[in-house]
Amino acid sequence: MNKTVFSVLKWASVSGLLLLVFSCRRATPGLEIAQLVKTAEVQKYEGESSTTFPGKIKAASDVQLAFRVAGPILRFNTEVGEYVRKGQVLAEIDPRDYKLQYDATKAEYEQVTGESDRVIELYHRKSVPVNDYDKAVAAKQRIAALYHAHLNALNDTKLKAPFDGYIQKKFFDAHEIVNTGTPVLSMINNDYYEVNIDIPSSDFIRRESFEEFYCEADVYPGVKIPLELLDMTQQANYNQLFKVRFRMKPESDLSLAAGMSVSVTIRFTPGQAGLAVVPISSLFQKENKSYVWVYDTAKEVVGMHPVQIVELHKDGQVIVESDLSDGTVIVSAGTNTLKDGQKVRRLTPVSSSNVGGLL
Repeated sequence: MNKTVFSVLKWASVSGLLLLVFSCRRATPGLEIAQLVKTAEVQKYEGESSTTFPGKIKAASDVQLAFRVAGPILRFNTEVGEYVRKGQVLAEIDPRDYKLQYDATKAEYEQVTGESDRVIELYHRKSVPVNDYDKAVAAKQRIAALYHAHLNALNDTKLKAPFDGYIQKKFFDAHEIVNTGTPVLSMINNDYYEVNIDIPSSDFIRRESFEEFYCEADVYPGVKIPLELLDMTQQANYNQLFKVRFRMKPESDLSLAAGMSVSVTIRFTPGQAGLAVVPISSLFQKENKSYVWVYDTAKEVVGMHPVQIVELHKDGQVIVESDLSDGTVIVSAGTNTLKDGQKVRRLTPVSSSNVGGLL
């Protein structure tokens, strides 16, 4: 047989064999292997929920005190850190010039007042014209206003405490000259404290369900200190947080002070939609929203279900707000690789008494 003819027959046989193999492969249908998933059951949450935020103790009033008159400081009657009572004289301006001004005005006040009173009395007796009466009344009012202005200036040379509290800072020393309105001392009010926190919008929209507020100071762990809600901003800041202010009455047996760190807890009751408990591993995010995969036991497929996170627990459980019923089966692991409507196989849970599946 010719060598060329033999080569042609050889390649024809090989080509036919390859065509047969490919045709057999095309005729064999592809095998779809369902993904194996771990599942858990949803538990209904019946109790109260709470959320905790970091905060700091703040003095209810931290004010800077200034004289209403100018002059050299004569003396300070208190020291930094000293506790003072409302009305106590804290510092004094040298009253010399104000006393001279007051004495001169007082003498004039007494003279003008006496003369005006005589004219007014004569007018009531029909002895002087109405023009003299009007001048007497105006003069008396004018000197009275000047007298009381100079009396107030003399009294204002003494700086008094506006409330009970502690001297925080001293900005000047004795004999220094200060202007009107220049702060010379600062005071903090220790009758009660304020505690400020920032809450996210997810808690702000549930503000009608707020039920109880308390805080725990870092220096007194485990001691719950009740709080009173003062106010809450109605507009979020640049970080989408809302500021909440609380009032805290100082406990007599606790040595608390402004600047200490606390953990503020807000307790609230469940909303009308109800709350459920799911594993944190069952949650996944899509377009900034939280979901879980619900497992259809009849069709053995999974479907997306939206949830709203309410509170995270340290044991790996999450309280969510949703319409999931108690006992609903959800995927608890491998959630990011699934697709809506995908067929899956449920991993049979191992009994706690059969570790390793040896029985």
